[in-house]
Amino acid sequence: MPPDDELLAFFKALADANRLRIVGLLAQAPASVEELAAALSLRPSTVSHHLARLSEAGLVTATVDGHYHVYALAPERLHEMSRRLASPEPLSVEVDAAADAWDRKVVNTFAGPDGRFTKLPMQRKKLQAILRHVMRAFEAGRTYSDKEVNARLREFCDDTATLRRGLVDYRMMAREPDGSRWWVVA
Repeated sequence: MPPDDELLAFFKALADANRLRIVGLLAQAPASVEELAAALSLRPSTVSHHLARLSEAGLVTATVDGHYHVYALAPERLHEMSRRLASPEPLSVEVDAAADAWDRKVVNTFAGPDGRFTKLPMQRKKLQAILRHVMRAFEAGRTYSDKEVNARLREFCDDTATLRRGLVDYRMMAREPDGSRWWVVA
């Protein structure tokens, strides 16, 4: 299992109040499904479901004792995950993919059938998504005249003033004080 999927499975396993209660009980002593069900006032089938999720994440182990499965907490797994989370190494989470998906959703919400924006969002975060989309029309390392900037922005929206102001305010582009030259901010 990739490291990111492993972390996700770990947190999903603990993202339920009943599973946390089961972990708490198993931290005190191993128990069977029936014992856990009685202690938590849950049906055995519900407890079995939660134990399966905890087992998939490696948080509990099971042993057979006669006709019963006895579940125990796997403290080494908790320690391992806490060490990984406290490690100075950055977690490699695919934030860029999620951000790109969100940007596409915002762009699709505000774009008409022709791909031009019918209106611009008032919310800062959504406007930034639109501006990131607009920035694809500009190349880093190149300068643009005021006329070129307006022409490219007009391809996206008639409200070029809002787009220009946003590009400068959010430091995506910079310009000479007189507006004669524009460039992409690295």
